[in-house]
Amino acid sequence: MVDALQNTWFFAAGIAAGLTALLHIFAGGPEIAGPLLRSKDIHDVSKYVNYYCWHLVSMTLVAMSAGFIWPAFDSTQNGLAWMWTIMAVAFCLWSIALVAWKRQSPLYMPQWSLFGVISACAIAGHLT
Repeated sequence: MVDALQNTWFFAAGIAAGLTALLHIFAGGPEIAGPLLRSKDIHDVSKYVNYYCWHLVSMTLVAMSAGFIWPAFDSTQNGLAWMWTIMAVAFCLWSIALVAWKRQSPLYMPQWSLFGVISACAIAGHLT
């Protein structure tokens, strides 16, 4: 299967997205989703909508990983890589904008860096 690898950069973007998914699920879950669910001062509808969104992000990251790995092995799927590249760049830019807008520490909201790595690998994949 590795012999069929056609785009190392898309593969790297897929691996980076997969690692981001694992980080989101297994590190972020206990730190963010757990306290959200235990919160008593957030209305249940808001709490569970946010929890639902947490899972949407998890699914999106897993799909992004697959959406880069597939075109890494099948160059006919470059449209898929373009879609996920645009999404990764948009997620990165929105993260940077949110950090700046809400005057947060980039160290406490590191999503920009994770999506920055994915975006850089994906863009490199389109340039090769």
